[in-house]
Amino acid sequence: MTITRVLPFRPPCFLLPARLAGLSVALLKATALEVAILAGHLLLYPSGIAQERRVVAELASHDAPRLPAQDRPPVVLLHGFIDNRSVFVLLRRSLAQHGGQHVESLNYSPLTCDIRTAAELLGRHIEEICERTGHHRVDIVGHSLGGLIARYYAQRLGGDERVRTLVTLGTPHEGTRVVPLADAHPIVRQMRPGSDVIQELREPAPGCRTRFVSFWSDLDQLMAPLETACVNHPDLIAQNVRVSGIGHLALPVHPAVAAGIRQALDLPATGSAATDERNGLTVA
Repeated sequence: MTITRVLPFRPPCFLLPARLAGLSVALLKATALEVAILAGHLLLYPSGIAQERRVVAELASHDAPRLPAQDRPPVVLLHGFIDNRSVFVLLRRSLAQHGGQHVESLNYSPLTCDIRTAAELLGRHIEEICERTGHHRVDIVGHSLGGLIARYYAQRLGGDERVRTLVTLGTPHEGTRVVPLADAHPIVRQMRPGSDVIQELREPAPGCRTRFVSFWSDLDQLMAPLETACVNHPDLIAQNVRVSGIGHLALPVHPAVAAGIRQALDLPATGSAATDERNGLTVA
């Protein structure tokens, strides 16, 4: 005789694994935060359209006095795609208050259509900053596309001589597949997996002196797959820091990430291989 056991009916929501349910709540919170940050950033956006005021380049001649050099190198902030320096208002304040180093934000044109060209322009800016401040090297913090431009400069254009540490925030180091319709823009095509630029960054880079610290979020809706925001290259000195609980736009804004960036910039540029910080940052 076969005995059939009838289980009580439970709505499908009760059958969801607790982990999946928790992820859904976290994703909702992160999405709400992204919307709030986007609204605030749209208000600040006009204030960052113009380039930042700084000491004019004419003062950087060999016979002219330079700004006094500090112990720490200057920090250069580089924004992401269709953005400007206003995205770094909070991070810049945090770095200035806690680190005391010279901080500058750079804008590249929203009409930029080539990562290589943008990287060459970045190199010229950094040469000017080094000449003006009296420092031989700088640190860079790049959000999204800004991190990819800075990496190309450091890894492919000899910029490792000038860049001590490069911190990237939600940067598609291996290319991202998100928003296929955006392929109409040439720079988006360069951020796709398998593009010429991505392939160049996979090529050997023996002796690269720049240290890379990549912050990647497990709720970043613009990184597909998520791990594309990690630096995985056998020749690069790299550390990947997982951030839990926030999305793409929150990376340059959240105070916990800012604390992690300050810590990364305080560390000496030593090491020999890419590592993953498994515990990372939990900011939810």
